Amino acid sequence: MKSPPTELPQSNTGLSVDAERLLSSLAAMAELGATPKGGVNRQTLTDLDREARDLFCTWCDEAGLSVRVDEMGNLFARRAGRDDNRDPVQTGSHLDTQPTGGRYDGALGVLAGLEVMRALNDADYVTEAPLELVMWTNEEGCRFAPAMMGSGVHAGLHDRDFMMQVEDPDGRSFGEELQRIGYQGPIPCTYRRNPTGALIELHIEQGPLLEDEGIAIGVVTGGQAQRWYEIELVGMESHAGTTPMPVRRDALVAAAGIVTAVRALGEEFAPHARTTCGVLEARPNSRNVIPGSVFLTVDMRHPDAQVLATMDARLRAAAGDSAGRERVTCTVRQILEVPAVEFHAEVVEAVRSATADLSYSHRDIISGAGHDAMNVARVAPAGMVFIPCVDGISHNEIENALPDDIIRGANVLLGALVSLADRPGLDTAA
Repeated sequence: MKSPPTELPQSNTGLSVDAERLLSSLAAMAELGATPKGGVNRQTLTDLDREARDLFCTWCDEAGLSVRVDEMGNLFARRAGRDDNRDPVQTGSHLDTQPTGGRYDGALGVLAGLEVMRALNDADYVTEAPLELVMWTNEEGCRFAPAMMGSGVHAGLHDRDFMMQVEDPDGRSFGEELQRIGYQGPIPCTYRRNPTGALIELHIEQGPLLEDEGIAIGVVTGGQAQRWYEIELVGMESHAGTTPMPVRRDALVAAAGIVTAVRALGEEFAPHARTTCGVLEARPNSRNVIPGSVFLTVDMRHPDAQVLATMDARLRAAAGDSAGRERVTCTVRQILEVPAVEFHAEVVEAVRSATADLSYSHRDIISGAGHDAMNVARVAPAGMVFIPCVDGISHNEIENALPDDIIRGANVLLGALVSLADRPGLDTAA
């Protein structure tokens, strides 16, 4: 376990999280799927995911929270308020990871939310509105695509039945695996049955801005738009030693043209564009056979939806041109679109005020990554808190966050949640 952080200021309410308890919880969760380099491999709906859910539910029960599970496996842990008929103020994130993920991406938001509940219990503090801690299913999207699946169905952005049929690379369906680990609940997965008064998600920045500028807290005002694609190229397998170069139909060469075009798009629309080819599978994957088919993925992001639409058109044109040169067929399928989102003004201000109350340095920031809060923002007031991560590194086993930064973020989360839960209500038009 990391050493406890230095003494940090309390808010004007006198409430604060227990630093050692939070850091211990993070360390215990990180043991589930721990990798040799200090990271975590706890992909969604695996046995390790089930163990993480079991531990989370145990901790929630010990904190006196009532847990319910919806049909997508999203977990909602409730702490009653004085007026328990009000829509709950929520917080949370996810516990699934990338194959070579870190211990803070997602887990920080879940366990800091749990620590908020524990701290309020310690202080015998009852909020006016109830509080809920949410653990969303399959945020990462690495085993089952698309990402942010549980919150996407909840917000009405994805079709539940279609998501249940999505298969992992081994042909196992999402629905079958959800049942196998025992976390398919009876509650319909929809915000209409699980309403939100407001939601705040705490997360590491996953980028270098806060650390580079020496700033403690990022007040997240929104998130950039993103699109995911799957591209299939089909040419002709043939002998590497006997097939003349002019008659080859090499799917991998066509894919190489697409990969370089994707990189060029990111550079052309700099500084805000982000373009990535994350998966490349050549078949039959034999060294003396010309690849007959290739599967690849593309991830494109930009804060301006119109610019991203232009990038989309350019990607499709480049894919067609590259395939045409090699005389292979090309299918481009978009599997995810997350529009740019602007977080709710009152939720953003609650985060900003809680940060100022604690005298932490802060700046407004746009999220470059997708997060569950961005899906929730389509149907309810939402916002986010960022803390720095070391060297801006995430989706990597060496991902790290400093204890002081973790506790600062958790205390900001505590202050902002209490502020929202104790006010009469939000102006949903804000």
